[in-house]
Formats: sequence, C-alpha cells, structure tokens
Amino acid sequence: MESPLVVVLNPSSGTRGAGIPARVSALCQAAGRTAEITTAPDVEALCRAVEDAIASRAGAIVVGGGDGTLSCVAGLLAGHDIPLGVLPLGTLNHFARDLGIPQELDAAVQVVLAGHSERIDVGEVNGRVFLNNSSLGLYPLIVRLREQHPVRGPAKWAVALWATMREIRLHREIAVRIKVEGEVLVHRTPIVFVGNNEYRAAGLEMGTRASLRGGRLAIYVVKAGGRRHVLRLAWKMLTSREHDELEVLLAEAATIEPSGPRVHLAVDGEVAELRPPLEYRIRPAALRVLVPDPLPELP
Repeated sequence: MESPLVVVLNPSSGTRGAGIPARVSALCQAAGRTAEITTAPDVEALCRAVEDAIASRAGAIVVGGGDGTLSCVAGLLAGHDIPLGVLPLGTLNHFARDLGIPQELDAAVQVVLAGHSERIDVGEVNGRVFLNNSSLGLYPLIVRLREQHPVRGPAKWAVALWATMREIRLHREIAVRIKVEGEVLVHRTPIVFVGNNEYRAAGLEMGTRASLRGGRLAIYVVKAGGRRHVLRLAWKMLTSREHDELEVLLAEAATIEPSGPRVHLAVDGEVAELRPPLEYRIRPAALRVLVPDPLPELP
C-alpha cells in the first residue's frame, strides 16, 4: 500500500480560490491515494508541517504555493530522498514553468500522482537554498517597494512596473568584488543576478531556463552606465538584439563582496538582509522533484 501524500498549502499565495484543499483531496481519492492536507497560515507553520513530514518519512511532500514558499521548503528537503511535489499556486510560478509542471491545479495534481521524480540542482548563498535566483542591487529595492503596496491579480503587474521604473529613475549603483574560479573581478553595477543554472537572456523566452541539471551557477553583472544604459539593455533583451551591457560568468561557486557591513538580497523573490561576503555554490542533484515524464532537457 502506497504511503499517504503529505500536502501543505499556503493560502496566501496567488489568487486561487478557497476550495483548493477539497479539490486536491477529491483528485487524490479518485486515484486511490490518501492525502493528508494541512493549510499553513504562515511560513513558520509551513516549515513545521514539512519538518514533521520529513521526520515521519513521508512518501512525498506536496507543497501548494508560489516560488517563495517552494524555496523555503526546498531548503528543508535538499539532501533528503523525499520527493517534492509542486502545486503552482503563486502569481508567476517560475520554478514550476521551468520544470514543465502544468499551471492548472488538476493537471499539476496528476503529475504528483504519476510519481515520476528527477533530481535537480539548487543554488545556495550563505547556507540559504534557492531554486530560481538571488540578486543584489536594484532588484531587492524593487521587491521591497512592491511589498509596501501589496495587491493581487493584474494590479500586481502594474505595481511591479511602477516600482521598477521608480528605482531605475533613482539609479543606484553598488561596488562589488566577485571571486570566481581563482579570478577577482571588480565592478560598479546596478544589478548582480545569480541563477540556479543558466537563464535565457533575450526574446520571448527571456527569464526561463532550459535545464536545472547543468551543475553551474550563472552570474549576470550589468555593466555600469547610467539609467539609460539599464533601459537600453532591457529593450535589447526584449527584442532579441545583440548587446554588450551584460557580463555572464558560469561557475560552481563564487564569492561576492558588496561594499558595506550588510546587504539586502533578493532570494527567490523574498528580501533578506545578510552580512558579506556572500558565498554562493551550486548543489548538483540535491533535490528530488515530482515532474512530468520526461523532464525537459537542454536543446
């Protein structure tokens, strides 16, 4: 007899309705599986539920939420053999999209029930796991400004655009030293972006990844040059035009030293305050995830 699925839902993610627990339960029951469903009111409760499931050696831990929720859970599951099931209930769901997991709830549940798992890489900065990316400079400021004006649905995009344009207009640059594979680079830059594997950097697929199993961090440094420079880079990336405003480094580990005793860092869309230096590394195949069969591969 198969062990019950442990399902933990974050009710504050995205804009989905309140009937999700009942729908997930019905889909599992129809497939002959028992689901132990918990609704976690906050991050602390969610982490406790996941820790309890790990201690009980659950067959799979299924999490419903956005990228921030999934990142928190991945930090607990990385290094274990228990697979993570993903119900993408957030607004953007970058992690699920890059793994080919359907955005529709019923289809995502069917992926979980099929039980096909693959091991993927995770990134880590100063011991904190991330699934998508981590960045310093302009983007954490945008996230913090956006958090001061919490909205849901289509209005969230309008707030995000407003916050982005406001911070670009102010145009703050930071000084950073990047140590990677024995080389030291010094930059003044508005943004340093570190991805768990390489991102597509132009065109309609910009901001997506072909694979989460390449075993390398992708470090993107926007070269200094003023706010027009940043806007020009964004335009060229959107229109798939060639550009030289972005430096890209691929490595298994890197040390980033921004100036100042503390730094605000965006980690999978959540802002944290850390003490430099920032020690990044890739953890290859550290996380088992329930995914469609077959998992999308590099072209």
